[in-house]
Amino acid sequence: MRKGVTLGIAAYVAWGLLPVYWKAVEVVPTLEILSHRFVWSLVFVSGLLALRHRWSWLRGLGRRSLVMLFGAGALLAVNWGTYIWAVNDGRIVETALGYFINPLFNVVLGVAVLHERLRRLQWTAIGIAAVGVGYMTVRLGTVPWVAFTLALTFGLYGLVTKKVRGVGPLQSLTVETALLFIPAVVYLTTLQVRGDAAFGGDGLRVTVLLALTGVATATPLLLFNAAARRIPLSLVGLLQYIAPSIAFVLGITVYGEVVGTDRLIGFLCVWAALALYTAEGLSRRRRPTLDVVAPA
Repeated sequence: MRKGVTLGIAAYVAWGLLPVYWKAVEVVPTLEILSHRFVWSLVFVSGLLALRHRWSWLRGLGRRSLVMLFGAGALLAVNWGTYIWAVNDGRIVETALGYFINPLFNVVLGVAVLHERLRRLQWTAIGIAAVGVGYMTVRLGTVPWVAFTLALTFGLYGLVTKKVRGVGPLQSLTVETALLFIPAVVYLTTLQVRGDAAFGGDGLRVTVLLALTGVATATPLLLFNAAARRIPLSLVGLLQYIAPSIAFVLGITVYGEVVGTDRLIGFLCVWAALALYTAEGLSRRRRPTLDVVAPA
């Protein structure tokens, strides 16, 4: 249990600190960073699978599974791209909002797509969160589209991957990145030929950081998988709020983003909704209802 908690905390702290990583390469256009992330993630996870000699699962993949994983990869591309762009555009706080509301959004997806039935307190939590987001939208005069995009794409991503049987997170990431590997390589090769590539052209530090995007992507996932096998789902569900909390604090204290009273009131509503939702889930520990989030 103690090791599992330590691994879980490490995973979500790593995800929470990702804005620092993307800020370190903010001179690079988002599409170029995203392409490197797909390419080097495939290289890294393929190397891990090769070392473990775990390729037998490929024989069980049918056409339906490949189509679904391709769709999951497309959702992942939108999620990753939105997140990287938002971080480097000074919207870290809004990305945190997206991952705070993601568990509640997953509940809505469960009702709309899987026809699940919610208990009264779960509906109350969703209502409080909706009031908070609605308040921010009206008072600030703009829809928090970054938060909605992150919550929507990651919620749908989780829904799609859940329907693919016999494939673990690491194997799933391998297929998802492989399906988008060729477009990413073509784009990066074009940049190199034109002399516009940041890789090798913007200094050694940027080049190394771009090459390590695969490690930065897969390492938290490996830590999360190790933690999830050792501790209850309800506890993993509590730990998931570490990542957006770190991002929220980073956005305010390190990168000087302004929250303001109206946005803070909206966040307080979302946090109250999460507290109610979490308490309701813990009260039914034998039937865990928390949706586990693995951030971008």
